[in-house]
Amino acid sequence: MSQRSCLSVILAAGEGTRMKSALPKVLHQIAGLPMVAHVVKAAEAAGAGDQALVIGHGAEEMRKAATKFAPKAETFVQEKRLGTAHAVLAARDAISRGYDDVLVMFGDTPLIDPDALTVARLKLAEGAGVVVIGFRTANPTGYGRLIEKGGKLVAIREEKDCSDEEKKITFCNGGLMAVAGSQALKLLEAVGNKNAKGEYYLTDIVEIASGQGLDVIATEASFENALGINNRAELAEAEGIWQRRRRREAMLSGVTLIAPETVFFSHDTEIGADTIVEPNVWFGPGVKIATGAKIHAFSHIEGATVASNCDVGPFARLRPGADLKQKAKVGNFCEVKQAVIEEGAKVNHLTYIGDARVGAGANIGAGTITCNYDGYSKFFTDIGEGAFIGSNSSLVAPVTIGNGGYIASGSVITESVPDDALAFGRARQKTIPGKGKELRERFASAAAAKKK
Repeated sequence: MSQRSCLSVILAAGEGTRMKSALPKVLHQIAGLPMVAHVVKAAEAAGAGDQALVIGHGAEEMRKAATKFAPKAETFVQEKRLGTAHAVLAARDAISRGYDDVLVMFGDTPLIDPDALTVARLKLAEGAGVVVIGFRTANPTGYGRLIEKGGKLVAIREEKDCSDEEKKITFCNGGLMAVAGSQALKLLEAVGNKNAKGEYYLTDIVEIASGQGLDVIATEASFENALGINNRAELAEAEGIWQRRRRREAMLSGVTLIAPETVFFSHDTEIGADTIVEPNVWFGPGVKIATGAKIHAFSHIEGATVASNCDVGPFARLRPGADLKQKAKVGNFCEVKQAVIEEGAKVNHLTYIGDARVGAGANIGAGTITCNYDGYSKFFTDIGEGAFIGSNSSLVAPVTIGNGGYIASGSVITESVPDDALAFGRARQKTIPGKGKELRERFASAAAAKKK
């Protein structure tokens, strides 16, 4: 089957009305990725080399989004919403190119497993004309039933049209379909609009294909594969399912999640074996964690790279561009952005490091800030190997602290410091005996006067 060409036609024309949103429905995200992008990824994993996105509401917004998650996909606009078969025919130009297999999918079913699509394609390779992906449920109320005879699928019956006996069927339509490319256009064009709404339903091709002597079969997938998203509650449900899948995958690959239900991954999170993740950690897009790292509780990591045996948190924030080398440490209430923390360097407490490099083995004291922004432009701070930055220091970029440089606590550093030099950037302390008592009395008198 690997040599068979495959096109996925993804119907992504849904509005955001039921989501109570101006954003097109299929652009709402699961694990930081639009739900339609999850569908595209599943199709690609199942061997669909080409994608056709059928769009409607928010067409320009959809096209712009698609350049990120499906840059090679063609987009087709369904000008009038006249049913699912009509939507698929909007991609007529793509379908007519002679693919072996055509997968018809919906952009609001983000949990589809590539394996379910692969099984459907295998059935096409074995000679089926149409394959419908179904699911079984103990409560089929509201779903279209898959009507089978002699191991073949003969019809998809909407519940309102089912007989009492057919309503007992628990094998239901998942909405996903694979069609032999040589038959796809002929079957779609044969769909009539005999229903009350005057719409053209994709499900009608089952009876049409059966009537033409083609083999039509149903394959079975889990209910989750067919879960469609129509509102924010269902979106949250799908997010939960996706996260549970990903957490299990991580743990089976050698990652320790102490409280799995409190850890949230992004669609592209990479995390190495022997990493320990404590409770309440959030991984945004673009995170790569190497082996043996420890991510402490309540840390927030996005767009960052963490090398092996690093220690992060608790309550740490790694923003895009944070790059921690081996055995580096970023501790509690620290923020790192667009900065390299070299091997063995420590940023332990209450510190902001942005647009900077912290050299190997350097120690950054509590309350240190790299002052990287003047309101208009960003500037770089370079901290050398083995440097020691005392607590409550402000490094005003652009500035360089040389290897082995020592910054006294409470300093504001505005000029570069040579290797192994000691720098003070603070006013000399002055102590006036008795002045504290005098000030307190003066302030107390002023406060009492205001209350009169």
